[in-house]
Amino acid sequence: MNNDQKILNLLGLARRAGKLEAGEDMALKAIRNGKASLVFFASDGGPSTLKKFTDKTTSYDVPMCTRFSKAQLADATGMPRTVLAVANRGFAKKMRQYLEQ
Repeated sequence: MNNDQKILNLLGLARRAGKLEAGEDMALKAIRNGKASLVFFASDGGPSTLKKFTDKTTSYDVPMCTRFSKAQLADATGMPRTVLAVANRGFAKKMRQYLEQ
């Protein structure tokens, strides 16, 4: 199993554990409140929304990943969303390890 698949599997686990904030508004709120440890933005998301999240994650020092498409994120979580924020340090740490490999 490759690292991308492992990350998507962890996203599904985080979803079932209730540790994901899905959608633009919820993800922005999680970033502002310091709950978001990692943000996933779909590679096929809109450019204006991408800029908003790039600016917000940069200012709050939250890592952001744009490696996966909307379809991949939806398959992994069961939620058709462009933005997902991981609200758990343990999940986020393991995902970042896979992203860096």
